[in-house]
Amino acid sequence: MYLYLSNKPMDDPNSFTLSGEQSVKFLLESEQRLDEEKVEAQDTVYQLLDRVGELKKPSFIVFNNIPVTEEGRSTFEERFRNRARKIEDEPGFVAIRVCRPLNSNTYIIMTFWETEADFQNWKTSNAYKHAHKKRGTSEGIDQQQPQIFPRPSYVELYTVE
Repeated sequence: MYLYLSNKPMDDPNSFTLSGEQSVKFLLESEQRLDEEKVEAQDTVYQLLDRVGELKKPSFIVFNNIPVTEEGRSTFEERFRNRARKIEDEPGFVAIRVCRPLNSNTYIIMTFWETEADFQNWKTSNAYKHAHKKRGTSEGIDQQQPQIFPRPSYVELYTVE
């Protein structure tokens, strides 16, 4: 399964328009890799490592963009293969996509929520605390040596209407 993000509208009825504070993006999921002529040079292409739930309109979407070194990819992916999977039980959860970049070094963990309030509630939940309990500790992936994150992660917020 593949996911495409573009700054230009996609000629596909299954694409989603994502509206953010600073940008608009277009998202398309596809069972197969698209032909090269359908993909713009500036489009970002991902292979889905994990996919739970179906995308729907309307939704509130959180992109957790995480740059990872080439050497750190297997460690990072292993962490997500073994994630707790508690987010799926949270009120308002719609879907999650763990996206491996095919033409960049930045993974995206996308979570889809019914509303922004549902996302904010998850951030104060026990499930969130459990999922992030090792962060900043000697067991946390962010503290391992050699460092696998070449620069800080960043979050983008979008809505789909």
